Amino acid sequence: MTDMTEPPSPTWDPGAAGGQPQDPSAPPQGFQPPRQQPPGQPQDGPAWDATAPGGYPPGGYPQGGGAPGGYPPGGMPPGGYPPPTYYPPTSPPPLGYATADDKTWALIAHFGGAAGMFISGFLGWVAPLIALVNKGNQSPTVRAHAVAALNFHLTWTIVAVVGYITLCFFIGFIILPIAWLVGVILGIIGGLRANEGQLYHYPMSISIVK
Repeated sequence: MTDMTEPPSPTWDPGAAGGQPQDPSAPPQGFQPPRQQPPGQPQDGPAWDATAPGGYPPGGYPQGGGAPGGYPPGGMPPGGYPPPTYYPPTSPPPLGYATADDKTWALIAHFGGAAGMFISGFLGWVAPLIALVNKGNQSPTVRAHAVAALNFHLTWTIVAVVGYITLCFFIGFIILPIAWLVGVILGIIGGLRANEGQLYHYPMSISIVK
C-alpha cells in the first residue's frame, strides 16, 4: 500500500542545466534578490550604492549643492547662495541740494517771503528769517537762499514803510503798490528758481545781512 503523505517528486525540466530535475523550492532561473537599501533611504527610488561613482544619486549633486533642477531653477550656482540683491535708494537727492530738507527750507525762504509781502506788504522778511535761524547754521545752501531772500524783502519792506509814511503827500500811493508788486513777483521768481536747484540773485536788493 502506497503512503499518501510522501512529498511529490521534483519536476524534471529537460531544458535545465545537466538535465537534472528542478527543485520546486528554488527560485526561478535568472532571478536576483532585491538589493537591500540602508535604513532611511526611499524604497521606491533608485538604488543607493555608496561605492558607485558620484554617490547617490548617480553622478552626485552639482557643484554648489542642491539637487539638479531644484530651487532656484537649475540648482545653486557655484559657491553656494547668490549674493544679496542691492536695492538703490528710493529717490536721488534733489537737484542742487544735499537733502530734501534743504530744498524745503529754501522754498520756504523764497515763497514764504512772497506770501508775506502779498498778505501785508511788510512781512516778507519773516519767512526768510525763520529759515535762516532754523537751518542756516547747518546747511550752507539753505543759508545762501535765506540770506538772498531776507536781504531782498528787507529792502522792499523799507521801501513799503517809506511809501506808507508818504501817503499824506500822495506819493506814497505810488510807492506802496510798487513795493508790494515787486516783493510778490520777484519772490515767486526766486522760489521757482530755487525749485530748480538754482540760487536766485534778486535785483534791486541791498546786502543788509551777510
